Amino acid sequence: MHSALAYASGFQTNGQTVPLPAADSPHRRRGRRLIYSCCSRYRPAPSGLSGFPEYRMPPDDDWRTLYPFDSHLVRLDGLRMHFLDEGDGRPLLMVHGNPTWSFYWRNLIVAFRDRYRVVVPDHMGCGMSDKPAVYPYTLQQHIENLVSLVEQLDLRHLTLCCHDWGGPIGLGAALEAPQRDDRPVVFNTGAFPPPYVPWRILACRTPVLGRWAVHGCNAFARAALWMATEKRERLTPAVRAGLLAPYVHRVHRAAIYRFVADIPLSTRHPTHRTLAQIEAGLPSLADRPCQLIWGMKDWCFRPQCLERLAESFPSAEIHRLEDAGHYVIEDAHERIIPLMGEFLQRTECAETKDDRDTP
Repeated sequence: MHSALAYASGFQTNGQTVPLPAADSPHRRRGRRLIYSCCSRYRPAPSGLSGFPEYRMPPDDDWRTLYPFDSHLVRLDGLRMHFLDEGDGRPLLMVHGNPTWSFYWRNLIVAFRDRYRVVVPDHMGCGMSDKPAVYPYTLQQHIENLVSLVEQLDLRHLTLCCHDWGGPIGLGAALEAPQRDDRPVVFNTGAFPPPYVPWRILACRTPVLGRWAVHGCNAFARAALWMATEKRERLTPAVRAGLLAPYVHRVHRAAIYRFVADIPLSTRHPTHRTLAQIEAGLPSLADRPCQLIWGMKDWCFRPQCLERLAESFPSAEIHRLEDAGHYVIEDAHERIIPLMGEFLQRTECAETKDDRDTP
């Protein structure tokens, strides 16, 4: 599929056009004002219709001071995928999970954008990306979307940083385009069929009640504010507002529920096969530097998930943060930043295989 390029002045939020970064912005590279558009399969309904309401972020400005970044859009099959693109240098691609969005990576973006080009997408249905009610919100579709973004931005020699669902999405994309990825930095995730599903997740899968709680009442995202962190005092009102901002309206929560529904409970589920294929392919990435950083009090991606992932990356550098939970970056960003920085600097000059030199 060939892409057509179109200039854009900004994107809509709160009923106003937010301008894309100026040409002299210190955290913007020349040419990033382009929006890439592809032929459409999923056309949004007109603004205001229930099938695809126009998306606006809530007016609460408190959290916006924690998110001081320029916004960019890429068009995938007629829908708008939002992403951040900060700084210059070798790219860091930060891939979020559910029910978070690019806001989750804010502390790492600020820490590394003076040395690297930091690209942080919002999955379709999440963050500031479009939120169609009818869409194939599957792991495979999210992988394809991420591969499209990487190819359209022509990211090379990138470092993949991934968390939660961002793990199988990011690692799945790395397997589809291994020549573009140099090294992964992986946080609490699972890139394999789930060996167990916690009861708190199973409760969200119950017919009628589960959908009503997750989609109708935003219970999944709200519960994560206290279930996913061990240092709840860090989740100030502004941080909580930022994490919830894209999902305050019921019509904007379809992807949250569909992520939960995409967790395979049996081998018959299509995503079980996708996860099995990802795990089978991980050893092909084991020749490159890898860092695993884990919140050991995570009740969802327990330490056994770390050990299973480490089997695929036997040479990985592992950091176990004993007092951190699932939202490990919220709990321990001040320790993670120097760990990552030292790893990135030390592996910067690592030799790249000849067959990965060009995409």
